[in-house]
Amino acid sequence: MTNGNLLEVKNLRTYFNTEDGEVKAVDGISFQLQRGETLGIVGESGSGKSVTNLSLIRLIPSPPGRIVSGEVIFDGVDVLSLTEEEVRKIRGRRIAMIFQDPMTSLNPFMKISRQLMEITQLHLGHTTAQAYEHAVKMLETVGIPDARSRVNGYPHEFSGGMRQRVMIAMALSCEPKLLIADEPTTALDVTIQAQILELIKTLKQATGTSVILITHDLGVVAGMTDHVIVMYAGKVFEQAPTTELFARPGNPYTKGLLRSVPDPTDERGELYQIPGLPPTSRVCRPVVPSRPAASGPKKFAGVSFRRSCS
Repeated sequence: MTNGNLLEVKNLRTYFNTEDGEVKAVDGISFQLQRGETLGIVGESGSGKSVTNLSLIRLIPSPPGRIVSGEVIFDGVDVLSLTEEEVRKIRGRRIAMIFQDPMTSLNPFMKISRQLMEITQLHLGHTTAQAYEHAVKMLETVGIPDARSRVNGYPHEFSGGMRQRVMIAMALSCEPKLLIADEPTTALDVTIQAQILELIKTLKQATGTSVILITHDLGVVAGMTDHVIVMYAGKVFEQAPTTELFARPGNPYTKGLLRSVPDPTDERGELYQIPGLPPTSRVCRPVVPSRPAASGPKKFAGVSFRRSCS
């Protein structure tokens, strides 16, 4: 792609059929990701972050979900127009994903070596011996001590942090151009979180891989990303360079998220909460806000948030 973008998402819509009707989990979002860049996607639970990224690699379960419309242009090719067999050649090879929960993402009945070897045998054509040595090398790369003896262990023999490192090793085994990290530090203690994030940053710098980081932690976003997308009710409400968004948020919802971050200097110890509950995308629509401040982020979504609907 001549414009420097590795990924361009255009008007993506992913809907789910439920007992209560159609839910528009992702409702017409667009964004770009440049080569070598880290993009943060933030928003409260249910805003559509994970569904967006599952849509990028065509992992939406059907039924009940379906990708209704849009384009996902990855390295010049629309992923949504490919056959399932063509997508399989991209998924895991050129686009890899670290899933939310390392406790359940690994097969408990298979050795770690087998799970790592499958990827390179499928995508890189490794022999059994080559795949085994590559598995050991990847565990060493992500900082697992005594990798050669531990590679034949089962997931339950690893701590949560070690299992997350295995997931990262698996995702990076084929040196993908794009790494999607879906809340990679969920359920990990603060020390391990810092180690995992530093590991992702170091490996990104070494390989030049572009990263999409999904997280609730705005502190992580501030330290890890180049650009940020703020999602709410399946829509992109605001997107801007990270430093600009934190310095001059232009959307009321973004301001609410930033105010929700605990302030250690607040002697009252009170946490700010955005009042009410998110609307269901099926019955509610965003409202048009007042004009954003001229100094705010330039890529203003043109919509505000409403916390209750009729």
